[in-house]
Amino acid sequence: MAPPAARARYNANKADNQILTKKPPKRLNGNKDAAGVAVAGNKKEKKNKNSATAPNATDKTQSSPNPIMPSVHTAFKTFVSARLCSAIWAYISDCDETFNYWEPLHYIINGHGLQTWEYSPQFGLRSYTYLLLQGVPGWIYQKLFNPSPILIFYMIRCMLGFGCALMERFMYKSICQEFGIHVGRLWLIFQLFSVGMFVSSTALLPSSFSMYFGCSALAAWWQQRYSLAIFFTAISALLGWPFAALIGVPLVLELLFRQRDWRTFIQWTLISGLTIALPMIAIDTKYFGKLTFAPLNIVWYNVFTSHGPNIFGTEPLSYYILNGFLNFNIIWLLALQLPIMLLMDYLIVPAKFKSTLNFPRYISLAPLYLWLVVFMAQPHKEERFLFPVYPLISLCGAITVDVYQRIFFRIKTLVFKIKSGVHYLDHSMFIAIIVMVASTLLGLSRVFALYRNYHAPMDLMLELNQFKNSPQYRPDEIYNVCIGKDWYRYPGSFFFPARNFRLRFLKSEFRGMLPAYYTEGANATQVVHPYFNDQNLENEHMYFDYDQCHFLLDFDEGKYTTLEPSYSRRTKDWSIMKSLPFLIPEKSHKVLRAFYVPFLTDNHIKYGDFNLLKRKKTRNVS
Repeated sequence: MAPPAARARYNANKADNQILTKKPPKRLNGNKDAAGVAVAGNKKEKKNKNSATAPNATDKTQSSPNPIMPSVHTAFKTFVSARLCSAIWAYISDCDETFNYWEPLHYIINGHGLQTWEYSPQFGLRSYTYLLLQGVPGWIYQKLFNPSPILIFYMIRCMLGFGCALMERFMYKSICQEFGIHVGRLWLIFQLFSVGMFVSSTALLPSSFSMYFGCSALAAWWQQRYSLAIFFTAISALLGWPFAALIGVPLVLELLFRQRDWRTFIQWTLISGLTIALPMIAIDTKYFGKLTFAPLNIVWYNVFTSHGPNIFGTEPLSYYILNGFLNFNIIWLLALQLPIMLLMDYLIVPAKFKSTLNFPRYISLAPLYLWLVVFMAQPHKEERFLFPVYPLISLCGAITVDVYQRIFFRIKTLVFKIKSGVHYLDHSMFIAIIVMVASTLLGLSRVFALYRNYHAPMDLMLELNQFKNSPQYRPDEIYNVCIGKDWYRYPGSFFFPARNFRLRFLKSEFRGMLPAYYTEGANATQVVHPYFNDQNLENEHMYFDYDQCHFLLDFDEGKYTTLEPSYSRRTKDWSIMKSLPFLIPEKSHKVLRAFYVPFLTDNHIKYGDFNLLKRKKTRNVS
């Protein structure tokens, strides 16, 4: 049951749940029940009318349901459990995460890794400060225990999951205070079984980092802790992703023009700049060898250059619509309906009390819809661009469910003449239960499908540990693990069993810019390489000699070209070390490949073989 303090907050912010009548309901000794409805007419009240002046009398005579609220500590435990599951079972869905973050982090911790053009000093689009925040714990772990690299990878992932759970704990408490316990517990369920949160919560991406601190800023704002909200927004935008500052725009406007508190804004903007931006500039300048402010560079490249990000591909508006449904199923559809449903709620439900504690909903929920308007209008679209507002999608979906419940109860009240004083949740909880069950089943189905369909590359890389433990392994030799057309599915150097393994790229039909290894020696991050460019142009320097490969990762999906042959059929050169199934999307049913349905999915999808190949003749390569 909810603790007394939580019930008191519920009393304050759920006054709109009552059913108003022409005459105000009588109060029992001046008190109301948990939803703001009078408790007169309750049979138990009549029996105890003479003792109604007792301090706890109203606790015994409430006619509305006493809301069951999981405590903040209970919610935190469930969040931690869900995020640790993500750390262990989620696959890396974005090659940008591998090459722009895991690989440079591997360089910082283990002394070698792949470098992308964004980390070239001539461009300086990525910040080493962000990497150090994640990398220092891994570096300490490596120095103290010298573990296998894969253990460092999963340690960092678990750390990210724990950080996400902390954000969700803070947000859950704030939602229960600002929007009510019923919305809070709906949000809790939606978050736990959200596919979007499963993917984003442990991703080593600035957009995930911005989700942690951007949503924490909103949680602080809803509690009117403006200084903390500004500071968290600054962390999200400066150390994470600069475009995440968009989340803070409604916050700042509300502070400046509604609260008229310019002093707090100016003061904490300066504090944030001094404590975040200046150390960041100092660290990045040291790494790049010249004055560098990465957030400014990435904004300049994406907004003010002639080519910008569109050279990496463009997508129609439907991309985010479909992606949102895959990650949040019906909750996404409910969240998109919320502006219309709030208008209907205002027109149909006669409650005139404010439904939130501190802000009108058009202010407190503005960050999500501002974000969607801006990013849906951009031609270049990627799934990770929506990460910072994922918790808000769950929140708006929960509020929409609550609105449906109140509208349903209002209509039922008019049709069946329900007496005043009855709480709307007594008659509409089935709506919330149906949505929770449906979204949970769809979420679990999607997570299971993702693991079955796309986890093979990570599992194959672990098989190299078997080779390291075999008599054929020599610790003084460099082993070249080659990859061709499937370069974007490579999970990262942390999956190599030792430091003497290197990823090599084979020429394929891909004609874009690939990463290259940091140079050996000191100050490698300061070296400007001639083969990097900011226009995604191919460079032959990145390609490796096929005859010098010791291992090869290749997905055999039945389509071959001269540059993309079936390596596994070259039996004179290769033996199959391990083979795992991997989805062929073009040959699979669109719905049943996206959601796992027992007894149906396996009959309507097609898998190819993702192979780890080992060369039969070992070459001595320096």
